[in-house]
Amino acid sequence: MGSGTSHALSQYSKLFTRTLTACFVVFCAATQAEIRIEAPTVVHLDTDFTVKIIEDDKDAAASPGNLELSVDGHTQAITLTGTSTEINLLRTSEAGATTVVLQREGRRVSSAEVRVIAGWKSLIPPLIAIGLALWIKSVIPAIFFGIWAGLVLIYGFTFQNAVDALLDVFAVNIVDELEDRGHISLLLFTAMIGGMVGVVSKNGGMEGVINIVVKWANSTRRGQLSVYFLGLCIFFDDYTNTLVVGNSVRPITDRLKISREKLAYIVDSTAAPVACVAVFTTWIGYEVGLIGDAIEGLQGLNESSYTIFLKSIPYSFYPLAAIFFVYLIASSGRDFGPMLKAEKAARSAPDKVVDVLADLSLEAESAPMPARAINAIAPILTLVISSAAGFYYTGEGDNLQDILSTADVYQALMWGSFLSAAVAGGLTLAQRLMPLEKIVQAWLDGANLMIPPLVILVLAWALSGITTTLGTADFLVALAGDLLIPALIPAIVFLLSAAAAFATGSSWGVMAIILPLVIPVAWTGLSMDGSVTPDEMHILYSTVSAVLAGSVWGDHCSPISDTTVLSSLASGCDHIQHVRTQMPYAFVVGAAALVMGIIPVGFGMSWWLGLLLTCTTLVLILRVLGKHSEVTEQAPPTL
Repeated sequence: MGSGTSHALSQYSKLFTRTLTACFVVFCAATQAEIRIEAPTVVHLDTDFTVKIIEDDKDAAASPGNLELSVDGHTQAITLTGTSTEINLLRTSEAGATTVVLQREGRRVSSAEVRVIAGWKSLIPPLIAIGLALWIKSVIPAIFFGIWAGLVLIYGFTFQNAVDALLDVFAVNIVDELEDRGHISLLLFTAMIGGMVGVVSKNGGMEGVINIVVKWANSTRRGQLSVYFLGLCIFFDDYTNTLVVGNSVRPITDRLKISREKLAYIVDSTAAPVACVAVFTTWIGYEVGLIGDAIEGLQGLNESSYTIFLKSIPYSFYPLAAIFFVYLIASSGRDFGPMLKAEKAARSAPDKVVDVLADLSLEAESAPMPARAINAIAPILTLVISSAAGFYYTGEGDNLQDILSTADVYQALMWGSFLSAAVAGGLTLAQRLMPLEKIVQAWLDGANLMIPPLVILVLAWALSGITTTLGTADFLVALAGDLLIPALIPAIVFLLSAAAAFATGSSWGVMAIILPLVIPVAWTGLSMDGSVTPDEMHILYSTVSAVLAGSVWGDHCSPISDTTVLSSLASGCDHIQHVRTQMPYAFVVGAAALVMGIIPVGFGMSWWLGLLLTCTTLVLILRVLGKHSEVTEQAPPTL
């Protein structure tokens, strides 16, 4: 063997030894317990915050060595109690970026970067969203800029960070929300329902339902009641309710000399109030999604978002009272204020002869479709029955509450919406009413109506995540302190939501901004003493309902509300006249709901008694203020 060969073997031997040594070191390092810190991205000045110490080794508590946490020179010794230990720290230094350091026997083990801001700055994103919505009268860009402002707070105030934050609103935050399975399920559920509505509106099914309802309408009272009950039947979407009912029954109400203002009022007040409290609607996914995001991470709250929504329905005093008041108005023949003048003018107008029904706002096919109610009833029943069956199938427990609490709501709603759309399309195809390509187009037309609210929903999720990161709700609770009176939270939230909805004209936008803020505040206010009794849970349910109800109330009074405008257009009513005639009715119902329902129930009165007092008050008000617009009922002119 030559010297060259010996040298080569020597080099290979050294390389092999070094490689083996390196592998051994890596192996030893991998087998050691890794300790890491999980800290909030943003913390507030002079406020306690919590970090979590996590050690992957199952025997973490027995690991040798003393551990210390330090923040800006303040050090405290800690002891691990398991693989995950939460440690409270007090941050007292100036605002800016800082580092939480974990040390073991003087050697850094792990660290986490946090940004410290003044607590009041956490209010900037929602305030920008609300303020811009009031100013520019558009919710989507307002929420977008609110998200951007929140990211700038998280990243830090520099030009580069502002540019990065602007790009990350879309490329990171919104994408993160769309990666959530529950969020995607809600979006698809809403779009699928909209598509089903599009199909039944074009295959004659909706017209068939309408024909059944209006057959017995042979007087002004029956005419108003027919519109009312039709509004209750089309419960699954407020836009569909407004567009279909208003356009379809207008010839009937004209023939009966019912004012266009009255028609617009009944249509408007049986749209959103019904949709926001019904169990299976296009609103349900939106509302449950917002509630779910708001309750995520709340300590001690073990109920699902759907269960909380169901339990909040009895406390929705304004929507329930509004539905009741429309019935009173329609059945009694009494009116007051500008509506009374409009009704008297309609009664004294010359007879009108109507030749054809108005077209549906969802454009009908050029060839007339047979009006078969089963084509709409069957998909709707499929939606309700299959969703309820999905809740039962995916839930566990011996009673309804346990089943709903454990059910996979998203899965059940997805099943129900898909099957309802499939039934609508299958019936249409089986009867050869439309070819497959036109059925698909009808579905797409209906789904397109859902795009604006779905965009708002995604942005709302992103804004909710920003406010959670910034600790907005925590700051509000700390600000209120001992002055927080849980019993008044629902009333305050109701008024705040109504004012914001009135100014912006968007009930969905207001719910998106306010729900993620007030639910944690209400829950934390209740649990200040360490626990929440079942007798106190009504505050949480009432707070949730106050946001939904206040948003609808403000929406009803707002001249820039989408449903208010749609109600005017679908009913053929002058928009300003619709606002003028509806506002007194909405104000009376809202005031009665607040004074007789929300406030007393907040202090412990039963919800059913609050609802009874609210409805009784409305009966008395109509009895005192209301007057008949006609002396006798007259037979309508012949078509």
